[in-house]
Parts: sequence; structure tokens; C-alpha cells
Amino acid sequence: MDVFEQVAAKNHEQVTFCHDEVSGLKAIIALHDTTLGPGLGGTRMWPYKSTEDALKDVLRLSRGMTFKSAAAGLNLGGGKAVIIGDPKKHRSETLFRAFGRFVEGLAGRYITAEDVGTNIQCMEWVRMETRHVTGISRALGGSGDPSPVTAQGVYWGIRASAKERWGSDSLEKKHVTIQGVGAVGFHLAQLLVKAGAKVTVCDIDEENLKRTQKACKVEVVSAEQIFDVPADVFAPCALGAVINDDTLPRLKVEIVGGSANNVLDDERRHGRGLMEKGILYAPDYVINSGGLINVANELEGYNQERALKQAEGIYDIILKVYDIAKREDVPTHKAADNLALRRIAEIGKIKRSYIPSEGARGGSYRGVV
Repeated sequence: MDVFEQVAAKNHEQVTFCHDEVSGLKAIIALHDTTLGPGLGGTRMWPYKSTEDALKDVLRLSRGMTFKSAAAGLNLGGGKAVIIGDPKKHRSETLFRAFGRFVEGLAGRYITAEDVGTNIQCMEWVRMETRHVTGISRALGGSGDPSPVTAQGVYWGIRASAKERWGSDSLEKKHVTIQGVGAVGFHLAQLLVKAGAKVTVCDIDEENLKRTQKACKVEVVSAEQIFDVPADVFAPCALGAVINDDTLPRLKVEIVGGSANNVLDDERRHGRGLMEKGILYAPDYVINSGGLINVANELEGYNQERALKQAEGIYDIILKVYDIAKREDVPTHKAADNLALRRIAEIGKIKRSYIPSEGARGGSYRGVV
């Protein structure tokens, strides 16, 4: 499949290949859908084995951002960027300023932020060349670390799931297992313990485990054991594709919901598999959208209290997803897709119905034929 066929396959609007000889920049920016607003999505830096792998990843990620923004009720579209390179070796001011010039060249259609392999410093270098960037430090008027807001959203998503499953959103004496206590999992563990839950965690990084144990009372198991622990809720907060052919039969929980992206290895098979097993799944891009909500707040002048309050709204969105799933008898991940697609379609109709009248200063709304 050539480049144009890949772009057309998922209805992407635009793909930009970026190259700068001086800095060594090789990057791809993908805009999936800007019906609701400019595409907002992070820049990932990764040593991809090939340009084809990088293109496949950026197309998948940018499409995911369209659904995440739409489901979260934000006036933003889906965009993403990838930089081909080793972040431990190739991150530099020159490279990210060169990248910033390409972002500026898109005239606001794409707004970038940090992602895997990039950090606040990288975004501040990008900011030297364009204002279309979020995720900068609090000192420069940005939002800084988004993990507390992401964790807040996951916490409220788990409470909504508890309400759906048990009729009460109380987590008192519920047992939650967390896979990964890095930036988000660390904050989530504290919120859950404070709510009266029993929490069991795992992480491949010993420092993360020590920090979490110091901050709150948790039990620790190995990364391999986490799937076999009988519990009420499993919260994946590390890698993607953790619900797969090997792990699905081992799960002994009633709810799955965490901050990790692309939790289902195969959306169709494993989404249906969770449903058939009676496990309630909080779709990843809905429950973890607090991070996006956080950086989106920068566009209007950042206020963390407002961002945290908006993240609480994930509670109602998750319940709406479950309602759609029941009404339409579909897995919850498909219900979330339907919610997002309907919002895009409805707003798209409103935008298409506005046709400026000739000679008018403003314009007028007319029925869509």
C-alpha cells in the first residue's frame, strides 16, 4: 500500500513529511480530522526501524486523537507527529526548533505537545519558533506535568465504572490493581488509597515502586503476576496491548480502566472478549483524556483547578458510553467510537450549514440540502 492509499484508508486530511539537513530532523506530521477544530496531539520521538513504521504509527495515533478529542467534548481535532530518532542521543535545541518551523508552517491547523521521547524542554524549544504548542512549563504560562490531571480523570472514570457495575461509585474496600506506577499510576494510587481502596501495584522500575510505597500504603507484585491477582478493578497505566490472547483468560476482575493507550491488542476480538467475559471496559481514550484536557486548557490560559474540574467530567462521559453500549448491544470501545463519530457529524453539519451571504459582513445560516 503506497502513502496515498494509507492516508486515504482512514480518511486523513493531510500528512506532512519534514526534513532538515542541518539538525538531522526527519519527522512526519499527520492531521486526521479538523472538523471540530485544529488537530492537537503530541510529538513522539522514537528510533523507528523504517519510515514505513513511523508513518503507520503517526496515522494510527492521529486518528486516535480525533476520537479522544471528540469524546471528551473538546473543540479540537486529531493530529500527531513523530520524529525519527533516539531521544537519548538526538534531542537538541536545533532539531526541535527546526521541527517548530514546520509546525508554524501549518498555520495553526496542528498544535503540538509532548509525548513519548519528548518533554517540556523539547516543547519550549519548539515554542521559540511557533506559538502552536502546549505542554510547556508553568513558569512560561503552560500546564507543566499533565499526569495529576490524567490521574484525576482515570480516578473519576473508575468511580463511574463502579457506579455502572455495582450501583454505587464508592471505592471503599474495593481492590484495585495498577500496572505501572510511573507519572500517572503514582498519582492514581494515592487517589485510590485516599478513597479507601485496597491497591496492589507492579512496575519494572524499582524506583517507581519505592516512591509509591513511600507515598501511600500499597501491596507490590511482579509485573507478570499482576494479571493473575483477583481484584475488582484492573488499571493498566503502562504499555499498550496488555489485553491480549495471553492475558484476557487470566483476568479475575470486573472492571478494566486505566491511563494506558491502545489497551486492547485487537479491538474487535478483545473488546468483544471482555464483554463476553462480563468485564466492564472503560475505553482507554475516554478514561485517559485528562492529559488532553490539561494541555487544551493552555489554549485559553492555564488554570489547574479548572482542568481538574473538567477531568471530573469524564465520570459523566463514561456513563454515557455505557448507556450507548447497552442500548446498541455493542462492546464499550465501539460505543465510545459511536459517541465520538456522532459528535463530529453533528458539528460538521452545523459548520456546513453556515454560508456567508454575498455582501454581508457576517453571514447567515441556511438549511443543508
